[in-house]
Amino acid sequence: MENLPDRPHPHAHLRASDTDRDQVVDVLRDALMSGRLSQDEHAERLEQTLQARTLGELEPITRDLVVPGQAQPVPLPMTQPSVSNSPVPIEEPADPSQSFDTMVAIFGGGERTGRWRVKRRTNAFAVFGGHDLDMTNAVFEGREVTIYAFAVFGGIDITVPEGVTVRNEGVGIFGGFGARGSDDPNPNAPTVVVKGLALFGGVGGQSSAKRHGKKNKGKGHHELH
Repeated sequence: MENLPDRPHPHAHLRASDTDRDQVVDVLRDALMSGRLSQDEHAERLEQTLQARTLGELEPITRDLVVPGQAQPVPLPMTQPSVSNSPVPIEEPADPSQSFDTMVAIFGGGERTGRWRVKRRTNAFAVFGGHDLDMTNAVFEGREVTIYAFAVFGGIDITVPEGVTVRNEGVGIFGGFGARGSDDPNPNAPTVVVKGLALFGGVGGQSSAKRHGKKNKGKGHHELH
């Protein structure tokens, strides 16, 4: 039988969005949970997904996992809502497509604290290690930011400022997955979406008031711990 070349992806040249990557991540997670991928295969494809820049690079990752006939992801237009009265600093990046960060902790630990910039997409990997993401005094690069947390025999702790809402969309397998936001959410404050997987590990967190006490209500710089 004659081997025909693969039909090129019609949108292969287009830049991949966070939404496109999230769709691939969801397919990989389902494949891992159903046994179609081993843990090593899942980790390898997950790394490829997070590094993909175009739809053409994303498409082969799930070619043998997606049901035939399923529509390919199409980039969605990114809207930039104007926020002027947020209790938490929000500074829109000059190039939203470059607003991403990756943190890796293997048999060790890492932390972010102080006035650091929370990207629209942050990928945090903890394998036999841990991450501490303290956003109490951070600057957000969007009204909604996504933390993709992948913890294997490790832990990832997330602290958000008062008023910030946290939305958990991750899965825990022989582990825990659940970070909490402010008890008094502010509709003008950012939302932190936490996605990913905790395998024999944990992903969790709390608001700054629960972690540091009721002290971060004034303006200006705060004492760091």
